Amino acid sequence: MEPVGHPPPYAERVLDLVERIPPGMVMSYGDIAEYLGEGGPRQVGKVMSTWGGGVPWWRVVHADGTPPPGHEQRCLAQWRQERTPLRGARADMRSARWDGMPESTA
Repeated sequence: MEPVGHPPPYAERVLDLVERIPPGMVMSYGDIAEYLGEGGPRQVGKVMSTWGGGVPWWRVVHADGTPPPGHEQRCLAQWRQERTPLRGARADMRSARWDGMPESTA
């Protein structure tokens, strides 16, 4: 069921950050909360499950690199397409974790 109306301000901040995660990179739910300086992994997860369908949701993972439950196959297909570093069926958090900084153009 799609939510009615607009996401609240916290959800907007989460979704804005998720939209900026570069292809081939991921952030954990906790990384997003820490980057924003508010909420926690569960609050980010709630935002993603309620409002995240229009953003690259496959770039948001659990801290161990596993995809959101029930979306494993779609997630793996997106990761392969974007050449996200993997360790088996999970994102390689050492290589794929994005720190929120813009890519350097040097």
